[in-house]
Amino acid sequence: MIRKKVVVLTGAGISAESGLKTFRDSDGLWEGYDIEDVATPMAWRRNPQLVLDFYNYRRKNVLDAIPNAAHYGLAELENDFDVTIITQNIDDLHERAGSTKVLHLHGEIFKMRSELDEELIYEIKGDIKLGDKAEDGAQLRPHIVWFHEAVPMIEVAVPLVHNADVFAVVGTSLVVYPAAGLVNYAQHQVPKFIVDKKIPYTSSVYNLTTIEKPATEGVKELTLLLKNLL
Repeated sequence: MIRKKVVVLTGAGISAESGLKTFRDSDGLWEGYDIEDVATPMAWRRNPQLVLDFYNYRRKNVLDAIPNAAHYGLAELENDFDVTIITQNIDDLHERAGSTKVLHLHGEIFKMRSELDEELIYEIKGDIKLGDKAEDGAQLRPHIVWFHEAVPMIEVAVPLVHNADVFAVVGTSLVVYPAAGLVNYAQHQVPKFIVDKKIPYTSSVYNLTTIEKPATEGVKELTLLLKNLL
């Protein structure tokens, strides 16, 4: 039997319940920092030490975090479906929960790369320091897509969404582009689901079911609904 292709776009809301903070929840600060000071190419040029300190701290946070019921629920969907997770998150909680196909749109906190060559990527669990160099002699930086940078993995994500038999969105406000635009690539007739504690404006999306709950609760409901599609 050919399994239905389920593609799930996840955002900060799913990791928030594992204790990883989101900067869009309140005052535009991320772990107490203005994103313009720590998450842009300009910030890197202006104060690379601050940027490294920020992401070194974030890396420790992710190491301490554990997957929650929503991560495990999405991983368990692989028992019945061909599941691909497209995540805006830089943590590895989907992988730790058991998801086997995860596409990171915005990079990964446990990777670093040359500041000059995007293809020179290395694993990192500890701290990145000023003076740490890639093979090309350039300073190593977090393998993160910062604000004002291109999102190369979006080109991989678009056909995945277009070819999905089911498309779901979990824990994202659908305001960060280009990721938010992925919903528009799902084919008109396929079932679509949005799980979020505050459902974003989506009046133009056809065949949509909304589940206005936190990710841990909403994924349970989503799982039951998807079982009916088998």
